[in-house]
Amino acid sequence: MKIGILGGGQLGRMLIQSALKYDDQFYTLDPASDAPCNNISHFTQGNFNDYETVLNFGKDKEVVTIEIEHVNADALAELENQGIKVVPNSKIIKTIQQKILQKQFYEAHDIPSPEFEVMDGSSDEIKMPLPFVQKMNTGGYDGKGVQVIRTADDMKNLWVQDSVIEKLVDIDKELSVIVARNENGETKTFPVTEMVADPKLNLLDFNICPVFLNEDIQKQIDSITEKFLNAINSPGLFAIELFLDKNGKVWVNETAPRLHNSGHQSQEGNANSQFEQMYRVVKNLPLADTDTLGYSGMLNLVGAEGHAGKVIYEGMDEVLKLPKTYVHLYGKTETKPGRKMGHINVLADSREELMEKLVKVKEMVRVIAE
Repeated sequence: MKIGILGGGQLGRMLIQSALKYDDQFYTLDPASDAPCNNISHFTQGNFNDYETVLNFGKDKEVVTIEIEHVNADALAELENQGIKVVPNSKIIKTIQQKILQKQFYEAHDIPSPEFEVMDGSSDEIKMPLPFVQKMNTGGYDGKGVQVIRTADDMKNLWVQDSVIEKLVDIDKELSVIVARNENGETKTFPVTEMVADPKLNLLDFNICPVFLNEDIQKQIDSITEKFLNAINSPGLFAIELFLDKNGKVWVNETAPRLHNSGHQSQEGNANSQFEQMYRVVKNLPLADTDTLGYSGMLNLVGAEGHAGKVIYEGMDEVLKLPKTYVHLYGKTETKPGRKMGHINVLADSREELMEKLVKVKEMVRVIAE
């Protein structure tokens, strides 16, 4: 099968790496000539936001999918009209890529999400009491396009543009659940993971699996995933990011209609990875077993402050000596502060051992430049 992927980043790269054991041809489209997929796929340099570029890229493929949601959904809709399969479908991509539509989708389907109002870009008038979160309607990614407005003084930083203004949740834990559905309607859910963010970069730092949740919390999450899968009316793999508040209530933060950083530990920590599952969704194959194989976690490798240029992974030789420790680099030759360059997965026999190993690895390795 000729499979097209909009986006040539690390998610597409790991999807292709996982699927190389099968017999398909992968084609990728990305604006960067040195994108991580450029040397492991039939690569086209081009803008995945441009209507004609996406249309021309997809017209000779049997299926087109995405590894980033900020793509031209109108072109994907036209490809569907021409009989080309798009996974997930253009309608759900268009809904999720706009925060306002995404929040309205949760509201319409009784999926719990923090209270919100829509901010029109023509006015800075806000009814939501402080503190609140502002999310740009489009383009937000990896912590960008999101800010917390806590005080009256912070109001001077408000973006006067189309946004979601959302009540600030008193967060106990940030969680993620990855769900998959194929065209036949079969669904599978990965075990819930806990996300620990870097407070400075607002990026995922650690990911931990499994998470021990009481029966009530797990039931809330199961209800959310069931409602979401019933509502989307599309095959796909989706990462639902969740807040658990200090009163034990679960809220949907946002959803990614694609592979996600919070599922990377599944490469070694689950019977099958999110990448294997995504391949099966795209091909409409029976979905894969998602059971955990013990305790697993992931650490992002992110460009260090003050370092930009040709990348060096300081301390990597020592990391490679560690048992049950797995390095995944993304093929990016140039680092800069805060850029995701790879990740390291770790397996352990207990949560305590897992956290010790993750902290140890984080102290051992730095992503610097020549």
